[in-house]
Amino acid sequence: MESKSKNTKPQFQFAFTKENYILMIIGVVLLVLGYVLLIGGGSKDPDVFNYSLFNARRLIVAPILIVGGLCVEVYAIMKKGKQDSQE
Repeated sequence: MESKSKNTKPQFQFAFTKENYILMIIGVVLLVLGYVLLIGGGSKDPDVFNYSLFNARRLIVAPILIVGGLCVEVYAIMKKGKQDSQE
């Protein structure tokens, strides 16, 4: 009696689907945008204080984008793709 496993090849499946990769790209874009919004606010003269360091863009918007980007990344990694049941 021959075993069926000798003639069949194991099917290779990627861990992530196309949807996972799209979500990962969206998460990276949110992270980069958040970090770009954090840039600046310095002063050319160290003796002069620059109040633009404490504007809403740096204190509210940028951290929300960064945390949102991290949440999207975690979701993209944990999300299971639709598996085709081929037997």
